Amino acid sequence: MRSLQLVAIVGTMLTAPALAAGGGGGGGISQAPSASAPAYDAAAEYRAGVEALEAKNFKAAKTAFDHALSVVPRNASAQYMAGVARTGLGDLKGARRFYAKAAKLDENMIAAWRDLGVTDGQLGEKAKAQETLAVIQTRRSACAETCPQAADLKAAEDAVVAALTNVQAEAAGSSSSMAAPTDTLLFASAAFGDSQYLAAVALINERKYEQAIDALKAAQRAFGAHPDILTYLGFANRKLGRFEVAEGYYRAALAAAPGHRGATEYFGELMVEQKDITGARRMLAKLDAQCRFGCTEAEELRAWIVAGRSPHSL
Repeated sequence: MRSLQLVAIVGTMLTAPALAAGGGGGGGISQAPSASAPAYDAAAEYRAGVEALEAKNFKAAKTAFDHALSVVPRNASAQYMAGVARTGLGDLKGARRFYAKAAKLDENMIAAWRDLGVTDGQLGEKAKAQETLAVIQTRRSACAETCPQAADLKAAEDAVVAALTNVQAEAAGSSSSMAAPTDTLLFASAAFGDSQYLAAVALINERKYEQAIDALKAAQRAFGAHPDILTYLGFANRKLGRFEVAEGYYRAALAAAPGHRGATEYFGELMVEQKDITGARRMLAKLDAQCRFGCTEAEELRAWIVAGRSPHSL
């Protein structure tokens, strides 16, 4: 399989073209997520939701994130932000459901665990808040103050402890209030998203797939369910042998952008790796229908199907 090539970055990283035609490594060169204008709504709705949150228009934010989730319901960032919007509207029970989903979908989203615990504290669900606090404390203990999430874990623990303390103070007749915190890092700019995406592509070129996944998830803070990001998340997980996870990302990318050539090609390659040649041929047929005069994605997948096995290189 061809090597992924990261184009030379001249001047500023954020304006350099980095995506493949069709996105997510499917041949050719295109633009970074903020400039690529994908033909789908989920990423646009996500950005609209972020902008609404920044303007404290929580009703508009809720609507936008719900629209995004109707396309990509398993996107952890969108689930979390939908919870933030509901917190702003005072719907703590509704917010809790979304924080819980986000934490389940992405166990490393510390903000989701934090706000889940804080919200349970605000709702008077002391036992549930303590359960979440135990999860955070276990993660923090394993981190031993040295992992990249050390500061976030400490802040999360402090926030949940404060929420529980507030519940106890109210029970004793003291008056105080505490709003569920929001993670300012999730209000990421397009520039931040582009930089993280380009860093991820470079890491994939170096076969540093775990680090690439972290960078891609950071890019999602800015762009939500962008199909190029989802496709590369699928690719990186696939290279780590996480086929089920990879398939989920490919399906999400195609749900967001049904004509995404990169996701179609890579999904077909995954099917070849899983000995599903019939499925791979269905993906090839989709590419052939889109590429009437031929395209790199179709030719690459055709080669995989002919070989009937996974090549050993990217």
